[in-house]
Amino acid sequence: MNEKLSMKRKVSGFLLGIGVGCVVLALFSVALFQIPSVQDRYGWRVDFALTFLRSLVDPVKPLPAIRTTRILDDQLEIKPTDPPVETRIQQATQQTNVTTSSPTPSPTPTLAPTPIPGVVQLAPPAYEKQEINNCGPATLAMYLRYYGWEGDQATIASITKPKSEDRNVNVEELVAYVNTQTPGYEIQFRVGGDVDTLKRLLAADFPVMIEESFIMEESYWLNDDRWAGHYLLLTGYDESAQTFQVQDSFLGPDMQISYATLKERWKSFNYVYILVYKPESRQLVQSLLVDQWDVDTNRQHALDLAKREVEQNPDDAFAWFNIGTNLVYFESYAQAAGAYDNARNVGLPQRMLRYQFGPFFAYFHSGRIEDLLSLTEYALKRTPNSEEAKLWRGWAMYRQGNKEEAIKLFNEALAVRPDYFDAEYALDFVRNN
Repeated sequence: MNEKLSMKRKVSGFLLGIGVGCVVLALFSVALFQIPSVQDRYGWRVDFALTFLRSLVDPVKPLPAIRTTRILDDQLEIKPTDPPVETRIQQATQQTNVTTSSPTPSPTPTLAPTPIPGVVQLAPPAYEKQEINNCGPATLAMYLRYYGWEGDQATIASITKPKSEDRNVNVEELVAYVNTQTPGYEIQFRVGGDVDTLKRLLAADFPVMIEESFIMEESYWLNDDRWAGHYLLLTGYDESAQTFQVQDSFLGPDMQISYATLKERWKSFNYVYILVYKPESRQLVQSLLVDQWDVDTNRQHALDLAKREVEQNPDDAFAWFNIGTNLVYFESYAQAAGAYDNARNVGLPQRMLRYQFGPFFAYFHSGRIEDLLSLTEYALKRTPNSEEAKLWRGWAMYRQGNKEEAIKLFNEALAVRPDYFDAEYALDFVRNN
């Protein structure tokens, strides 16, 4: 009897010891994880594990579609647009060759594109391998380094994504960084780009940064479509091979990508391109962009391009999405919402709302709060720390009269990005209205 009692005490003591040890180990791990260097190195692994576990409990579904009839083309004013600039030049050239009996003025030179080399290869900047979810800062760092800048991706990330777990730095945030943190450099971004524009800029010794998409090698949750956004820095091209040379912060330096592949991947981000240059080069950049230097003209060009793509393929989800995004720029929110409806019904990638937020603007400003709530809920399931999704879900809650929940969400957005001006404004507005 005594032996049995003694054995029970020993087992109980052993189990108690294990329990205490586990608690101590857990507390130690939590304390250790507060060290920034440890968090930076292992935080993404913890996040990956939690994301996968969540998908076991709540399996990932496609981005919600909307049960409506497709918006008709004429409701979006989709109609034949002016031919591209190259076609107009050809037409003008053909017209000068028409013989007439009427007196004609002295001939004037016909404008023609300046010939560019068949091969351009700029001296690539020192390569920098990206940290996890850091392709934006890493690619911009290489771009600035081309001009002699001495920082790195950590320098940029400390401002654009002070929380390492932030999964995305959008184009506007990168532009704001250069405008506020790098005196001596200027930056522009335009949309509706094409291969010829990229080649023309490269031939003038300007690298070009673009945002495109790619398919990841591994899944991060069950049913993961593995689609993600990514930045590239273009530093050359070869016309005979039909390839660009790119600095890819994930895959490596001096990679080659075909014109066709780049164009296909680029469409999902409205063919956006970013230009960094010294102030003394501003006039040259302006002359290279021609009419696309004007932002309104550029947006109209991008809208017309997306409309032509929809005319060619009504099931092109990215073209519909781009129509919506460009209409948001012109504050045509109801029309934009209709275009986004069509994109959703065709089908969009699971992570689309991690990178682009036009639907949030469109549904909010057109009064479609239930749609806004549905999309922000989905976005936060895919990216729980998305400050943009938290912000717009907060605005939806405010529209529904739930100020307390709105304030909570705005504060959560600020916790992710402490200097998030849009969340600061929202918080001040809701508290005072």
